[in-house]
Amino acid sequence: MARRDVEHTPLAIPNGWFAVAFSRDIVAGDIKPIHYFDEDLVLFRTRSGQARVLDPYCPHLGAHLGHGGRVIGESIRCPFHAWQYDGESGACVKIPYCERIPPAAKVKAWHTMEKNGLIFVWHHDRDAAPSWDIPVYDEIGDDAWSEPRLHDIVLEAHVQDTHENNNDPVHFQYVHSMTETPPSSIEYRDDGRVYRSISDCTADVPNGDPIHYTLERDAFGIGQVSLRFAGIPGAGLLMFSSSTPIDATKTHSRWLLTCTKNMVDVWGEEFMLALVSGVQCDFPIWKNKVHRARPVLCEEDTFLADYRNWVKQFYSRPAAD
Repeated sequence: MARRDVEHTPLAIPNGWFAVAFSRDIVAGDIKPIHYFDEDLVLFRTRSGQARVLDPYCPHLGAHLGHGGRVIGESIRCPFHAWQYDGESGACVKIPYCERIPPAAKVKAWHTMEKNGLIFVWHHDRDAAPSWDIPVYDEIGDDAWSEPRLHDIVLEAHVQDTHENNNDPVHFQYVHSMTETPPSSIEYRDDGRVYRSISDCTADVPNGDPIHYTLERDAFGIGQVSLRFAGIPGAGLLMFSSSTPIDATKTHSRWLLTCTKNMVDVWGEEFMLALVSGVQCDFPIWKNKVHRARPVLCEEDTFLADYRNWVKQFYSRPAAD
């Protein structure tokens, strides 16, 4: 057996809310085949504007609803024999050539919600109902804030490994070229699903003196992170990202960035671009590392130790030792 296989502990796909599209990617009547959670799915927007996600294979003869299907009102019509499936329940609501609908004529309907310019799907490997929520960020769409910049990228890494970076302030010095490890703190909220980390940082400003600021990160489950810039009165920056498991080895990360209009031409654009480009430094590490279920940690790795305990709640089965 190869050394990598011996050293690596596979991780399951975690439970929680995950983005499957930007809102602007799909308009009423659109249908889009998607693949997340190691599953084929179909995303569509009903005529009333609701984003829906269903299992894609028609129980009749197995046609894929996302390839040649059509939105009809609040349902999606199979391209093979025109059976229609309700977007909210997944139940077959019409067979054009048969009045009686078989009770088994239904597909799984995935819990779906739309917030912050993204469409989210609830994944739970035991089909439990959603047990927590994602907040709405008032900055997105506010007249005082810039039009959001959208970025997305597929990463060759498990979603937990990409999310773990937020609890590893030391790596910012050695991977992201900070002059020193930023002083940081982490607070886990009472509900257990959310934690906040705060780091004190300094940034160079084009044609200006360096500024001191704080980065406030809020994490909601595995993969949902907001990052707020704070420190200059009347100015601010928000990044909201959602990283979604394609399968156990690949992650689709989507980023939405906006800043107050009074700073966008000062250094807001540069800062937003730096956030996006900075993550590229992590790519070769994520791609080539193994996951250790029981890593050897030193006494300064308390944030990482706390994080490893925190993420256990998002799995139905623990990682093998």
